[in-house]
Amino acid sequence: MATEIADLFCDISQQAPIPLQAKFHCHAGELLAVVGPSGGGKTTLLRMIAGLSQPQLGTITYGEQTWFDAQQKLNQTPQKRHIGYVPQHFGLFPNLTVLQNVMSGLDHLPKSQRKQRALDWLERVNLNGLPDRLPNNLSGGQRQRVALARALAREPAVLLLDEPFSAVDRETRERLYIELARLKSQLSIPVIMVTHDIHEAQLLADKMILISQGVMLQQGKPFEVLSRPNNEAVAKQMGLRNIFDATVVSQNPQHELTWLSFGEHQIATENAPALNVGEQVRWVVPNQGIRFNAITSGRLCRSINKLDVEIESLLVMGETVRVIASVAGVEHILNTEIPMHLCQKLGLAKGQKTTVAIKSDQIHILYQS
Repeated sequence: MATEIADLFCDISQQAPIPLQAKFHCHAGELLAVVGPSGGGKTTLLRMIAGLSQPQLGTITYGEQTWFDAQQKLNQTPQKRHIGYVPQHFGLFPNLTVLQNVMSGLDHLPKSQRKQRALDWLERVNLNGLPDRLPNNLSGGQRQRVALARALAREPAVLLLDEPFSAVDRETRERLYIELARLKSQLSIPVIMVTHDIHEAQLLADKMILISQGVMLQQGKPFEVLSRPNNEAVAKQMGLRNIFDATVVSQNPQHELTWLSFGEHQIATENAPALNVGEQVRWVVPNQGIRFNAITSGRLCRSINKLDVEIESLLVMGETVRVIASVAGVEHILNTEIPMHLCQKLGLAKGQKTTVAIKSDQIHILYQS
């Protein structure tokens, strides 16, 4: 591994050519996902960490090493930063074999050590039988693993992954997720992955940053960001569809339970911020906070929030069913997914009237932006 195992700290900003503000830590052994739409500044941020682009302001440090300091006019080269970088579409040399591609990243080693190091890493990414193939004779998944082997064979201080799975099909992508998860457990270095795929970030990341138009919207563990989005922009970027209006009815002094007026209904939420009676709020509930149970048998998950709904449509999506339902007395539509087996067990059908439970501990009041 790298001679030093340390954390990466980044605090940078610029106004042009692409506006960008970012401040975060990535600890050794941690995978940090930077998530956002195309053109949001994700790849620019990665290039700045790699030393391929220079921000206008701020600092980038790796342990005790300063890689970039605008005030001191210090900017270490990519070579001195000793980065492992996997660009979009992998950046392999088409005229070099698999083995030669991996060896091309090992200029810092004596020539006598390069071939064995490259072979060792090809074995670790399950490509030990293909050293003499050219990239054009490989599948997308195999090319991705060659690029990963080339980056990791350098025993880098930090590993940077730019949309590493975007160029492969879904089945291959699922296998590569497992490969990266396995490798991550063996690497004691910061790993930063850029992706536009929320599912990918939730699956692989220890921590995530949501970025849009060059601004960090929120950072934290994926589940925490999903459960407690800072504002509506974060909620929508996380793919949360159930965002509603309500009016504050009451709040106890300890703020343990807050009652909201939601159309004809009153619903309770736990751990709400201090609010005023009569205040208009926006609230969100993730999919796991909406429960369809065996209502016909009189069993509904324990919740003080129960809504009468009418099924508007059912859309089968593989092993799950997208359920769209209207809520009695409310203009809003409830949009959720349940397992296919549960849908069949409950006998849900278009036009059916039923009841759902909204878990009070899953309701989150959004900050007004």
